[in-house]
Amino acid sequence: MKLIIAIIQPTKLEAVKEALSKVEVFRLTIMDVQGFGRQKGYTEVYRGHEVTVNLLRKIELQIAVNEDFVEPTVSAILDAGRSGPDGKIGDGKIFILPLDDCIRIRTGERGPEAI
Repeated sequence: MKLIIAIIQPTKLEAVKEALSKVEVFRLTIMDVQGFGRQKGYTEVYRGHEVTVNLLRKIELQIAVNEDFVEPTVSAILDAGRSGPDGKIGDGKIFILPLDDCIRIRTGERGPEAI
């Protein structure tokens, strides 16, 4: 079992959800997050003062999958989350972590069956 954490642009959320459903990945958790990376933010004028915004809004997806679904899930996120054929700075990251155990609260099932 693996936990896939993907940080993507908010504008790509619907495309990524659609791509995941095509590879039969339907269970995910979505969070609004802010981050600072190579994009470095931007400046804007607010009430006559220049303000630097360096924490940019992103979407974090957390997806627990069995081993067979790791590559299809990653491929779906890469294809749908990338801006254009070559991508752009700020498109995001994907982290793949080992998942020791999973327990379904309703039934008490454990392991891959609980996912």
